[in-house]
Amino acid sequence: MNKPEIIARLRRDLSAVVTERRRAKADPAVSAARIALREFQVQRMARSHADLLANPGTGSAARFFLSELYGPYDVTRRDANFERVLPSMERLLPVAALEAVAEAVALDALSEKLDARMAKRLGEAFTEDDYIAAYRMVGKRADRERQLVQVESVGSALCELVRVPLIGSTLAMMRSPARLAGLSELHRFLERGF
Repeated sequence: MNKPEIIARLRRDLSAVVTERRRAKADPAVSAARIALREFQVQRMARSHADLLANPGTGSAARFFLSELYGPYDVTRRDANFERVLPSMERLLPVAALEAVAEAVALDALSEKLDARMAKRLGEAFTEDDYIAAYRMVGKRADRERQLVQVESVGSALCELVRVPLIGSTLAMMRSPARLAGLSELHRFLERGF
């Protein structure tokens, strides 16, 4: 894919993410169900992936995933910041980096869609058995398989990106300009992720 195609995909998937999050936020019952689902999933993943959390080589990434990428937090401001920097990303990032970002946003869009279905089905109070039944009922097998493939793909792409020389120092240099541009939250997220 070339840059314009990647950016078009990125915009489409980011729009889907933002729409899904706004829809959930607009309805207090839906919002509460989504938060309950995310909290449950974070606890479940922390138990099932305790080995990754305890491993010095993967612990930081696993904690970042659970706290920053999949936690029950409001990321509206980060989404808005991300939309603002897309034109700059298109100009400045190489195709490989754009593809990694696009894959991460596609994963986010799919996860939001699947979580919305789960939250609608489960509500705010549910058991693990309820969760398992809803997981099987609302998620098409192809969607769940694609989600797993995307998790692996995003993880691999990010592992490659952190090895690119100068990324860490560039992020550090961009701290003040990001603050001045009103992009501090997005920048903090990127630095913690790096």
